[in-house]
Formats: sequence, C-alpha cells, structure tokens
Amino acid sequence: MKLIIAIIQPTRLEAVKEALSRVEVFRLTVMDVQGFGRQKGYTEVYRGHEVTVNLLRKIELQIAVNEDFVEPTVNAIMEAGRSGPDGRIGDGKIFILPMDDCIRIRTGERGPEAI
Repeated sequence: MKLIIAIIQPTRLEAVKEALSRVEVFRLTVMDVQGFGRQKGYTEVYRGHEVTVNLLRKIELQIAVNEDFVEPTVNAIMEAGRSGPDGRIGDGKIFILPMDDCIRIRTGERGPEAI
C-alpha cells in the first residue's frame, strides 16, 4: 500500500479528478494549501503599495492506493496536472510514501481491503 501526495495547480484539479476516474481511482482527499518552490511568488501593487506574495495557492491531493494502482495513478496526475505539452515551473510535485496500515472505521477492515 502507498500514500500518494500530489501538489498541483488549482486550475488543474478538475482535469486530474477526471484522469483519476478514468484509471478507476475514486477515493481522494483534497486540501487547499499554500507554498512556493522555484516559482518564488510574485509582486503586485495593492492600494498604491508594492506587495510581495511569496506563498502561492496550490491543491494537495492525498490518495491511498494498493500497489497495482500506483503507476496508473501517478501517470494520470502527471498527464492531467501538466500545463501544456511540456509543462511549466509550478505545475507541482508527486510524493509516494509507504503506508503501513489502513483501517476502515465503519467495519474495522485492515490493510489493502480497507482502501
């Protein structure tokens, strides 16, 4: 079992959800997050003053999958999360973490069956 954490552009969320649905991944958690990487933010003028915005809005997806679904899930996120054919800085990152256990609260099922 793996936990896939993906940080994507907010504008790409619907496309990523559709791509995940096509590879039969229907369970995910979506969070609004802020951060920066190589983009480093931007500067804008607000009420006549220059303001530096260095935390950019992103979307974080958390998806628990069994081993067979890791590559299809990652590929779906990469294809749908990319801005244009070659992508751009700020398109995001994908992290794949080992997951020791999963428990379904309703039934008490554990492990791969609980996902």
